[in-house]
Amino acid sequence: MYANTIMWCMLRVLDSFGTEPEFNHAHYAQSKGHKTPWGKWNLNPQQFNTMFPHTPDNSFLGFVVEQHLNASDIRHIDEVKRQNQSLVYGKVDNFWKDKKTYLDIIHTYTEVHATVHGTSTVHLPSYVRNYGILSGRDLQFLLRETKLFVGLSFPYEGPAPLEAIANGCAFLNPKFTPPKSSKNTDFFKGKPTLRELTSQHPYAEVYIGQPHVWTVNIDNPAEVDRAIRSILSQKIEPYLPYEFTCEGMLQRVNAFIENQDFCHGQVMWPPLKALQVKLAEPGSSCKQVCQEEQLICEPSFFQHLNKDKDLARLVCSSSDTVVPAYSDARHHCVFQSDLLLFSCAGAHPSLKRVCPCRDYMKGQVALCKGCL
Repeated sequence: MYANTIMWCMLRVLDSFGTEPEFNHAHYAQSKGHKTPWGKWNLNPQQFNTMFPHTPDNSFLGFVVEQHLNASDIRHIDEVKRQNQSLVYGKVDNFWKDKKTYLDIIHTYTEVHATVHGTSTVHLPSYVRNYGILSGRDLQFLLRETKLFVGLSFPYEGPAPLEAIANGCAFLNPKFTPPKSSKNTDFFKGKPTLRELTSQHPYAEVYIGQPHVWTVNIDNPAEVDRAIRSILSQKIEPYLPYEFTCEGMLQRVNAFIENQDFCHGQVMWPPLKALQVKLAEPGSSCKQVCQEEQLICEPSFFQHLNKDKDLARLVCSSSDTVVPAYSDARHHCVFQSDLLLFSCAGAHPSLKRVCPCRDYMKGQVALCKGCL
């Protein structure tokens, strides 16, 4: 039994879209009627490693943005001049469906280029110059001479926008109103998360922003027009968040290896001095309230809030993903009885969630400022 416990606590699960605690907890997921082939492993949610910081309940492993240029290429790349052109983020013809009005606006200001592969291009407007499949090196050069990288709303949360921004393009990031989730979007149905995407690329929207990322309603011509004119009126320098460089990822992985121990009780990292307690209004999650304060919800701190002696006098235990929390109506605190259900996600219509937030290093959101 001991050996089996050690084996499970040493697991790290690569997880593209994130697994929230209520899907990870097998009994709770069943009680909620969640039907998904993923989750129900009863791991510490931080054992799930994600591509982007989707939900703070998981660990943001990330990746390294590809660099395809050799030393000779780099010597000549500064000689590449920006052209008045856009490159559309959509390698499959069907992604372009019903986007002509949006693309027509872009075409009034720039040439429109594409890298659509396959035999069908029926949804591409006639003015689009399509290269088909390009090598990584050729794509890098194309991005270096391009001013605008154009999102079409799908695919969600891919690496390509970061590669474009790293090569000096501005990214036109489609806004989602209402946000997309498993409640209204087939793509997310069955995935072990209830998170809501406010745009095609929430990371770029929240952690990069203007002048590199312009999140717009692509069905609003005036809004699209304003964004394009603003982008073309300025020089935008290449930018890559440190966490997506090779050095940044190694720094993050090293911190996880040294500090994340899931085999000996609760994780005692990041250091407690990074804790900033915030009270969320009813209907808000801890992820939301921390993000609004330009902070990150830190799930490993929930254990400290759940044991606060001043609040324990009023404790009534509960197993739910929205506690610990405070009830105005009953004037008492609701504490967590199941440690696997500590969650930055989730909100309650009448409870004020007690939220453990922390700061983060610019360009390295997985780590607090005092984590190294």
